[in-house]
Amino acid sequence: MKDHISAVQPRTLPKPAGFSYGYEVKRGRLVFIAGQVARDEHNAVVGPGDLVAQFRQVCRNIHTVMSAAGGDLTDIVKLTIYVLDTADYKRHLREIGGVYREHFGKHFPAMTLVGARDLFDADDGCLIEIEGVAALP
Repeated sequence: MKDHISAVQPRTLPKPAGFSYGYEVKRGRLVFIAGQVARDEHNAVVGPGDLVAQFRQVCRNIHTVMSAAGGDLTDIVKLTIYVLDTADYKRHLREIGGVYREHFGKHFPAMTLVGARDLFDADDGCLIEIEGVAALP
């Protein structure tokens, strides 16, 4: 467990499943992760029409950003997930959860899922975009 951040889970709210209500940053520096889409190192969209494949690529991209900043995925304290189709996300929640655990393990930052009318890269086939905030020691 990291000692520079800690989850905030108020006992007066329902027990969270797969997220945290909040995170306290006790010290360190912040990294703001720009919205990541399912583009590979050649700028090609990975998994056109496949939300799970795109979620996997986005997780890889977030990992790349965190590595470049000198951190890892367990330093992330907030994720905002934008999807074009929330019903599709919910239909694939089990598979998405499996991909999430492959990358993040049992680390659950504060998370928000937002249904978006459009994404900047939607015309290229991107179905999802994730941005985040991380706290490094």
